[in-house]
Amino acid sequence: MVTMTVQIPNAQVGWFEQMVRNLGWSFSKSDTHSLDETKTQKANSDDLIITPALRRKINHARKEYAEGQTVSCKTPQEMQHFFDNL
Repeated sequence: MVTMTVQIPNAQVGWFEQMVRNLGWSFSKSDTHSLDETKTQKANSDDLIITPALRRKINHARKEYAEGQTVSCKTPQEMQHFFDNL
């Protein structure tokens, strides 16, 4: 498992949380305004394992993207509209 720290503007936290839930990922939220470098974990090459099954999923997603079978949102409002209509 890889741990990632993301800073998101307060106005976009809602749609980001919904996206994370829809993907089935787990998350925790803190209400800090600055990152403490001692608490930040940096991913290294040992943390990034691409299995053959994951490689197939990545290739399938790339094919769908190339064929225009994906949803593209250019603004936060478009993304919010997309999530509201799921």
